[in-house]
Amino acid sequence: MIHDRSNTRIPAPCIIDTGIVVNKRDMFQILKDLGRVRYLHWQDGQLHAEGEGYIMEVFADPERSTLIANHTIYLNVYSFDYLEMRKSRASESCFDLIQDERKVRLIPLSNPLQEQPPRSKFDAAAIEAVVAEVLSAKLDADIDLDDGMMPF
Repeated sequence: MIHDRSNTRIPAPCIIDTGIVVNKRDMFQILKDLGRVRYLHWQDGQLHAEGEGYIMEVFADPERSTLIANHTIYLNVYSFDYLEMRKSRASESCFDLIQDERKVRLIPLSNPLQEQPPRSKFDAAAIEAVVAEVLSAKLDADIDLDDGMMPF
């Protein structure tokens, strides 16, 4: 019996709370929603900088830098080889961005469950009602024109 292995696929990884992420798209996806963070920067095992900042942008561009200055953070996933997700001793989520002997740890200070983006003032039902009124008015105007009534 011959087996066709061409349709056999290895399932995509599933990482929950702890693990190593090497795919740049996956790194981007995790980092883009962090918001306000505490950061620590190690080089050659020595702590060089720490502070708080807000992630302004996450991008993937091999020609641009990751920048952390003035409490703002611009993260380029191409600046790092991989991202390690883990929990701290205090059960905080930690995201370690690793590149050779450099490590940048990001610890979220904002909670996406508590800080939902403000919803639009319009909801789907309200928009639907307005569209229905406009279409109805247009239909009425078309009927009036068909009856010989001129708009002027």
